Amino acid sequence: MRSTIRALAVLASAASLVAPSIAQTWSNCNPTSRSDCPPNSALGRTVNIDLSSASDSFTAQGNPTYGKDGVSFTVAKSGDSPQLISKWYIMFGKVEISLKAAPGAGIVSSFVLQSDTLDEIDWEWLGADANEVQSNYFGKGQTTTYNRGAFHKDPGNQSGYKKYTIEWTPNQIVWQIDGVTVRTLEPENANGQYPQSPMNVRIGAWSGGDSANSPGTIQWSRGPTDYTKGPFSMKVRSLMVQDYSTGTQYVYGDQTGTWRSIKSVGGTIFSGGNKPVANSPSITAVASGQPLPFTPQQTDTLVRASVYPWVPGTSSQAPQPTFSNYPGLPVGWSVSDSGKVVPPSSAPMSQAASFTPSPAALPSASPGASKPSVIVKFDDKGFSTLVTVYPGTTPAPSVDSLQNNANGPAAPVAAKSAGSKLFDGIYLQVISGILAFFFNQVW
Repeated sequence: MRSTIRALAVLASAASLVAPSIAQTWSNCNPTSRSDCPPNSALGRTVNIDLSSASDSFTAQGNPTYGKDGVSFTVAKSGDSPQLISKWYIMFGKVEISLKAAPGAGIVSSFVLQSDTLDEIDWEWLGADANEVQSNYFGKGQTTTYNRGAFHKDPGNQSGYKKYTIEWTPNQIVWQIDGVTVRTLEPENANGQYPQSPMNVRIGAWSGGDSANSPGTIQWSRGPTDYTKGPFSMKVRSLMVQDYSTGTQYVYGDQTGTWRSIKSVGGTIFSGGNKPVANSPSITAVASGQPLPFTPQQTDTLVRASVYPWVPGTSSQAPQPTFSNYPGLPVGWSVSDSGKVVPPSSAPMSQAASFTPSPAALPSASPGASKPSVIVKFDDKGFSTLVTVYPGTTPAPSVDSLQNNANGPAAPVAAKSAGSKLFDGIYLQVISGILAFFFNQVW
């Protein structure tokens, strides 16, 4: 996943759940922006790898160690991020890993498939919770929607080895824990960002709770990390990888990055016809590690929202841009020089569209009214909607009612008296993500 620093963000699915974790992603040569990238070495077969000793299938970074319990990825001090990166790629396939996640607040264990075009399929474990795991995906490094990440119950992931599976075909991605499907994704549900280019395997651990990280990254990883309670070790016993394509190399036929443009040297792309898994469970919670809306253009070299620090030495020093506005920012809101979103109570408000809510929805305008609250609603697929409720209002509307009103004014504002600075109404922003940028900081 090659990630370290996630840049500024404004809109996230739920301010109370989604941390502004920050990351960088790089690609030595991104075939969607260059036509001279070298081909990817193809696995082209099935391998079973015992990781009690070093394997020539992987390049090691950060000093992983080997023993009878498998390979250990140990974080003992600031800056530690041991990892293994496969030397070969698969073009659709199945990967099973026998893994025990690392404990420790702020410690992140990761098992990832990633391509040179920045397609990505993830499993991630936060050391602060031994009973859950997160799944995620990205397409071409884009972060235009923010409902990708999901939580899954995973009790005992730090106390014993469990089997985690990613099965990836042109028709579906399947995430499994000990053979039980916990999530599926089909191309038609991926908003045009279905991972579909050759990917290698990446395994490792790092400290999201390190004091050198941004506050958002520390919060997302449930840090801070206390190194005096370490060291913290993620362990992997073995790995099974089955490439659903054959050949010796995978070559990009053009710069689209679509799977049908990929050519195999001496083989066939996806010769199988795997039947999709039926009756997959609904997602019940949005993961706090889901991406945030910052997508600069130079994704082939630096900066894309994700969470693992797969970053070569100097790339972490990439300058961060300065924003003066954000997509979807409500009318009258502004951005300070430091990048903080400022509400109209402390910044001049331009004339907004007139809007008068029903009497039942109007808040009390008493001077002693308390601060507004934020309620997160989820539909049956786990997609979140953020609702801002002011003192005196009726209960927050349902997701369906919010969606039905999505074609209304982008930032409705209730009528207010000349001397009042209290917002009367509800700002609803239903776009790629839902309203929020450090909402608790704004207030």
